[in-house]
Amino acid sequence: MKLSDFDFDLPDELIATRPARPRSSARLLVADGEHITDANVSDLTNWLKRGDRLVLNNTKVIPARLFGHRSRTSAQGLTQAALEVTLLGAHASEGWNALVKPLKKLRDGEVIRFEAGLEARCVGRANGQAHLVFNLEGEAFEAALNEAGAMPLPPYIAAKRAADAQDKQDYQTVFAKATGAVAAPTASLHFDEELLAELADQGVEFTQVTLHVGAGTFLPVKVEDVTTHKMHAEWGEVSEQAADEINATKAAGGRVIPVGTTALRLIESAARSGKLEPWQGETDIFIYPGFTFHVADALMTNFHLPKSTLMMLVSALMGYERVKAIYAHAINEQYRFFSYGDSSLLFPSEKTED
Repeated sequence: MKLSDFDFDLPDELIATRPARPRSSARLLVADGEHITDANVSDLTNWLKRGDRLVLNNTKVIPARLFGHRSRTSAQGLTQAALEVTLLGAHASEGWNALVKPLKKLRDGEVIRFEAGLEARCVGRANGQAHLVFNLEGEAFEAALNEAGAMPLPPYIAAKRAADAQDKQDYQTVFAKATGAVAAPTASLHFDEELLAELADQGVEFTQVTLHVGAGTFLPVKVEDVTTHKMHAEWGEVSEQAADEINATKAAGGRVIPVGTTALRLIESAARSGKLEPWQGETDIFIYPGFTFHVADALMTNFHLPKSTLMMLVSALMGYERVKAIYAHAINEQYRFFSYGDSSLLFPSEKTED
């Protein structure tokens, strides 16, 4: 299984830099077995039915991109250096792992000062990253970060435009509550309160789980033999209530449909024994063709980058050749790609090819 197997040509103009408004007006490609239908996210009520359960990732994206400065006194007097900081995820002990540009301008023990009274002390550097400990915690930290930080837009958007105030709303789901992600569970960005209410009225049920999406989701696969790729780890939790709800749906013959690859990876991580159980911890599960799914019956997801682990995941669910046809259709029909782009609803055939 080669990395090149998951490559395709994507016209640059199909990369979305702003979301559809309203959220649920985005287009929706529905692939049901061998059939493809062009629809809109607002049409989900036509495809989902009573007894189906959508699994939603309720992680909350933090404005993880910060601009500050450090001061240093030397023989030449007081000097300052401007620094750009992107938080990557919580450190195993305390504080945050972060990218600092330029890292060579920062020494261990030095303090970076940002707006809103937010400060971070560098307590270590390794593997091109800094370990930062902030002067604020809890709600005070979150409030200062919201004022001082900008949303960490994916590289393919950030290359086209800078983040702005609108992104703090656009790059957050309407049900976000568990703070800790530095990238959004983007399939969930298409839901608004009206659509959620319509689905609930027709008997579709919802379960919330938490997977804090890390910046590693954008890391490229660098090995040609994809089976040797090492995934980044992300913290997640499937509560006892969530496990009970999902298991009840499976037992009743309903369909469990994760919204987004993050929700799918999490519930499959919690079901490696063959049965979904309450689970908490870091997962580095890598899903590629040949994977056995224990929980997910379908998937709602956006359109992904060429040669990405997410392309491998959808190929594992739908079959390699089927995904090639789906993406060719999406490009031909001018669907918008990636985080702010359109969505798809994928129902696999009874048996998919490896």
